[in-house]
Amino acid sequence: MKALSTAATGMLAQQLNIDVISNNIANMNTTGFKRGRAEFQDLLYQNIERVGANSSDAGTVVPSGIQVGVGVRTAGVYRITDQGSLQNTGNMFDMAINGRGLDR
Repeated sequence: MKALSTAATGMLAQQLNIDVISNNIANMNTTGFKRGRAEFQDLLYQNIERVGANSSDAGTVVPSGIQVGVGVRTAGVYRITDQGSLQNTGNMFDMAINGRGLDR
């Protein structure tokens, strides 16, 4: 059952990643849109064999231990605030900040 739970957390994380990417694609031509990026974290690890435990081979030990992860979780969806492309509108009242400005 643990394997299914671990796989399920991975599938849910990838579904969120696909949702964020599809939102980025759908809004790429929207004026002022800032793309997002999903980031993930590992969940806890279970120690199956401790460091230096005896191996199944006679006279050998497990040098670094064996750990098994129990899944992944979403750390957050972050907005990427990079400079977008500037477009000349021909309107003398339109303005844009080029270079370091807004949130730097």
